[in-house]
Amino acid sequence: MAENVKMHTVQYERYGGGPAGLKHVDVPIPTPNKDEVLVKLEATSLNPFDWKVQKGVIRPLWPRKFPHIPEKVDLGTALDVAGEVVRPGSDVKNFKTGDKVVAMLNPASGGGLAEFAVAKESLTVARPPEVSAAEGAGLPVAALTAHQALTQSAGIKLDRTGNQTNILITAASGGVGHYAVQLAKLGNTHVTATCGARNIEFVKSLGADEVLDYKTQDGAALTSPSSRKYDAVIHCASGIPWSTFEPNLSANGKVIDITPGPSALLTFALKKLTFSKKQLVPLLLIPKSEHLNYLVQLVKERKLKTVIDSKYPLNKAEDAWAKSIDGHATGKIIVEP
Repeated sequence: MAENVKMHTVQYERYGGGPAGLKHVDVPIPTPNKDEVLVKLEATSLNPFDWKVQKGVIRPLWPRKFPHIPEKVDLGTALDVAGEVVRPGSDVKNFKTGDKVVAMLNPASGGGLAEFAVAKESLTVARPPEVSAAEGAGLPVAALTAHQALTQSAGIKLDRTGNQTNILITAASGGVGHYAVQLAKLGNTHVTATCGARNIEFVKSLGADEVLDYKTQDGAALTSPSSRKYDAVIHCASGIPWSTFEPNLSANGKVIDITPGPSALLTFALKKLTFSKKQLVPLLLIPKSEHLNYLVQLVKERKLKTVIDSKYPLNKAEDAWAKSIDGHATGKIIVEP
């Protein structure tokens, strides 16, 4: 590929601004480092993390230098991509030009809202022909978060062994939630889920055993229709206080908060200090390629599906950004070059 060839990309230069803060520009195609692959993108999925970085919500933990990626070109922050390898770095062993892949980009540099992106070989996996680019791109952040919450934080084995575990999944029709319901049902679990009224049948179709409309009295109280106490809560929503969870938990129940804020971290500390058996557990995603590959294989085998809320062309990326900020997507939002 010739040097200094330009590509279309979407970037922002300062905190705030929302969709209007995104800029469409042409920049040089990035060059992969020796442990990276250059990928021609076919699909990118958005996550709330993307616009929260722009908004500055994560600023105390994630200080940004602007322009957005000092060591490379200015890019948008989307992390979850699928496409075709067009140039492997000199030390790359597992991929060659022409390979179809799914990758999670470096959160410190992002770059998914573009025609090309560089990805570390260590967070890139092969995408079989049975898995579409959009299906694959939906997986990295959202499905890995659901997988880590269930298998590591909640201790669920996804082969239906072990004692039955009662699970609550909040915001079960969203990006993480819709994967969490499906993955949980690969284990020996009883799944209660919350969502809006319009998505109740959808969440049941994913395998949930009982579904609550979060706007009803029982839904707001998180009360199980079958009077179960929850051994683990995969908490994908926001704005629910510990006092609402606590009476619904089993003796050693835990709430796994995938987007912990200051109040959640305070609760986590207090429960540790008081040796409480009921715990709030903040989740920090630690992505691993073997887990991403496992999820891609589940999609190939039709044991897991990426539900696509909507698709947008790259030149309408700000509309996809606005849809994500709105917070009512069912499944994943996809941007395609």
